[in-house]
Amino acid sequence: MNVPQLRMDKATFLDWAGAREERYELVGGRVVMMIRPLVGHARIVRNLIRALDSRIDHQSLEVLADVATDTGPYTIRAPDVLVVPLGADSKSKMTSPPVLIAEVLSDSSGTIDLGDKVAEYLRLPSLLAYLVVAQDEPKAWLWVRAGESFAAGPQVIEGLEAVATVGPLGFDLPMAEIFAGVHDGGRRDEAPSAS
Repeated sequence: MNVPQLRMDKATFLDWAGAREERYELVGGRVVMMIRPLVGHARIVRNLIRALDSRIDHQSLEVLADVATDTGPYTIRAPDVLVVPLGADSKSKMTSPPVLIAEVLSDSSGTIDLGDKVAEYLRLPSLLAYLVVAQDEPKAWLWVRAGESFAAGPQVIEGLEAVATVGPLGFDLPMAEIFAGVHDGGRRDEAPSAS
């Protein structure tokens, strides 16, 4: 949902958005309201945070969620999950340049997460990997930097037995961990049966 005709620069946006409860991004200088996620989305984000946090080098990196990051001249995004170098001030309104960004698809974000954001994120010099995760099936798209650039298209990862290999950061993300409680046979989604 767009906030009607609100245009601002980055500094004004960060102050304005910081004073509101709703979530916003600045896209091409325009303020865009973000929708509230579904429970499945929140579970996948939680799973990604846990999986990434258990694999990163805590001497140099940290995992953050839903924090502003500068992705272009007039754009500030709030990715679902980021891996960033340590060192940002805790009171900072934006992250350090990310080395990994993960987005979870929603009904309204598919064309953006797999279109506009690919173009924005893959231009970030710091970025080593961009992961997009589906909600409605165990599927993900992964772009990994190889040398100076990214491959023309993503690696498509499907099925709970598959893994997303994030070579530049030296770890694998099992799809079963990413989708735990969402696409694992309903072990966490179903109510307990009455005995």
